[in-house]
Amino acid sequence: MPAENLTRAEAIERAGVVSGVESYSIELDLTTGPTTFASTTVIRFSATPGAGTFVDLVAPSVREVVLNGRSLDVAEVFADSRIALADLDAENELRVVADCAYTNTGEGLHRFVDPVDGEVYLYTQFEVPDARRVFATFEQPDLKAPFSVTVTAPAAWQVVSNQPTPEPEAARHAAEPGTEAATWRFEPTPRISSYLVALVAGPYAVQRGELTSSDGRTVPLGVFCRASLAEHLDADYIMETTRKGFAFYEKTFDVPYPFDKYDQLFVPEYNMGAMENPGCVTFTESYVFRSQVTDAVRERRVVTILHELAHMWFGDLVTMKWWNDLWLNESFAEYASTLATAEATEWEAAWTTFSAMEKTWAYRQDQLPTTHPIVAEIRDLEDVQVNFDGITYAKGASVLKQLAAWVGRDEFLSGVSAYFKKHAWSNTELPDLLVELEATSGRDLTAWSKAWLETAGVNTLRPEIEVDGDGRITALAVLQSAPADYPTIRPHRLAIGCYDLVEETDGSVALVATHQVVIDVDGERTEVPELVGHERPALLLLNDEDLAYAKIRLDEESLAAALEHLSHISDPLARSLVWGSVWDAVRDGETPASSYVDLVLGNIAAETESTTVRTTLNQLGLAARSYVAPERRAETLARIGDRVWALAQDAAAGSDLQLQLVKFFAALASTPDHVTPLRGLVQGTTTLDGLAVDTDLRWELLQGLVQLGAAEPSEVDAALAQDDTATGRQSAARARAATPTLEGKEAAFASVVDATDVPNAIIRATAAGFVHVTDPAVLEPFAARYTDALLPIWTTRSYHIAEELIEGLYPAPLASVALRDAVQAWLDAHADAPAALRRMVAEQLAGTERALAAQAADA
Repeated sequence: MPAENLTRAEAIERAGVVSGVESYSIELDLTTGPTTFASTTVIRFSATPGAGTFVDLVAPSVREVVLNGRSLDVAEVFADSRIALADLDAENELRVVADCAYTNTGEGLHRFVDPVDGEVYLYTQFEVPDARRVFATFEQPDLKAPFSVTVTAPAAWQVVSNQPTPEPEAARHAAEPGTEAATWRFEPTPRISSYLVALVAGPYAVQRGELTSSDGRTVPLGVFCRASLAEHLDADYIMETTRKGFAFYEKTFDVPYPFDKYDQLFVPEYNMGAMENPGCVTFTESYVFRSQVTDAVRERRVVTILHELAHMWFGDLVTMKWWNDLWLNESFAEYASTLATAEATEWEAAWTTFSAMEKTWAYRQDQLPTTHPIVAEIRDLEDVQVNFDGITYAKGASVLKQLAAWVGRDEFLSGVSAYFKKHAWSNTELPDLLVELEATSGRDLTAWSKAWLETAGVNTLRPEIEVDGDGRITALAVLQSAPADYPTIRPHRLAIGCYDLVEETDGSVALVATHQVVIDVDGERTEVPELVGHERPALLLLNDEDLAYAKIRLDEESLAAALEHLSHISDPLARSLVWGSVWDAVRDGETPASSYVDLVLGNIAAETESTTVRTTLNQLGLAARSYVAPERRAETLARIGDRVWALAQDAAAGSDLQLQLVKFFAALASTPDHVTPLRGLVQGTTTLDGLAVDTDLRWELLQGLVQLGAAEPSEVDAALAQDDTATGRQSAARARAATPTLEGKEAAFASVVDATDVPNAIIRATAAGFVHVTDPAVLEPFAARYTDALLPIWTTRSYHIAEELIEGLYPAPLASVALRDAVQAWLDAHADAPAALRRMVAEQLAGTERALAAQAADA
């Protein structure tokens, strides 16, 4: 990988030589065989006469390099991932002919063979630096150009790129003369960055539709997936969600959709949720629901659809100049998609979901030793790869929500609209946006930007309350603190909610908002005179409505009321804030993990929001396995399993809560008593009204049996024989890796570390099963195995595969001093290891250190 890196300094230097790129012409022949494809690139560009530079290309072989009519010696000019170009003219034409390689890593041009029907499916994934795996390119976002793509492929395939698909022409199949082939010649794209070019090809099933844009154009729509999944594709719902998003964004941004069509393609073995290729958006095919899924997953798919659609403006129309402004893409898309989900779809509680899921992610990331400013210092490509994180996405979106509250939503969105109009088809940096926001809001944002975008860390806000003998508030202040390593004290616009118990008409009790004030918090102490003289509420909730980005603590009386009446808090967003505050206190070692377990088991059945349930149950699992005192771990897991199974049996038939509880029971089953209901659900001898044990749920139940040592390998083999699909193979890999023996864990570890040809999706599934244990002692030998493998993994694997292995195989359930010491020793001994690798390892270590601190607090 070091030979494939690119530094910011090199990119700046190259942009100083290459003054403009006129066009790319890319020809790809996908009929040459199963391992490589033919790639021919012609780049026309302007440059400083006499200067030299390079283009990027990762390919097993380069056959021809011609610069301005001169054939260059490939052996002299091509090395590692670069082709050197010397003695440039003012106007240049470069032609590169190469054999490029298909991948099974989700980078470049990924090739997948469907086990159901043997068909081949291809898709590209280029962000950050992987267009160079398919064609020769200036691989940096500020050298935008129009791209003309021509593709030769089997005639029966669908071939999709950024521009509308043209009528194909008959062509020759290079490897199979008897097979019909065709050539598709796409019109040039608008001026975009190289990482946004896309190609999807194969016998995909497609459903088509259209919409009318705000400027009167008819925009064609397409929804694609593999043929063997077509029966599960709910394309009508996806297109209807897309239409709602188009209408919302075009009205909100006051800028029509900037491209010619909008295809959404669900592709196999994808490394992420989705990618915003203009007009050719790719998604993980886990969003094609072949089995029942929770409402949390359904809502997440809507947010993802709208996130990628927002990118057509944020990132595609206007693109960051260099990756330190990646937040201009991702934070805005995250904020805009939640706004659109809440206001344009049926998922009206999207901000509650954002609070429960995204902000939890942001707070966790921002408390790691590797945290960074939203506008991060990106020195090279390896830096940006690890910055697709909770800061760039979730913290950035949280801060934008805060900014909109601070300057006014209308003023904020007017500034965004002006930004799009002024910088369409170009590249920008942070000041370009701030200029427009300052103009529409009338505020000087220099200090705000410095505090929020250019410094790292999260503040903590606490109330300080004094009351008189009549229970009325005589003084109230908000105290703000910051961690010693990141001491910035920031301005916050936030609401303070007053909640009191009221009796409902049916005789039940609810904790409801009775009064609210909105204030600006600035400095270490902010007085709140607006509430002086008011009767002290049962619950005083800082950051009501979740406008601010800050850790929130409750005063002692409010905490007691919140814990006693958590299930009675009527507002789901307020409940989410309380859940989050208590969980954060557990993570910080202020509240014992065992008390959090009690809180969840006593209140989760009353929670109405699917993502809050999902997030809270996942946190319960982490608390039980890593945060409770080790001597109580087995008892705690047993109690959780018993209680969750009981709650599942009592849950409303067919409810989302019932499904989530059954899934979680399978994940945390830990005793011989838990085998009986798991086995009964798999065999059908135990049933719950309304619960369908479908294919994917059966796999989860089977994995629960495997991790308990209650299922033989032959049972996994039999399940795979019944479901020999891509998902089935991943589920089988995960189940096998969950085998709770040293031999089983050794086999799982070796299958993905020693073997180098395993696809990305199988690696991901295997790693998930490897760390899924009831008794963590089985992982003790792997502390050393893990650290020994780090450098070989980093030096021999592509970035995404290295990331999957380094993060996925970390034996986190050990949560032990021995693991901490082993990883710290590796970091101490490898101070000169690549920074991105050290960051990954340091973040895993931080999780173990936090677990040890939580265990001490629970002792």
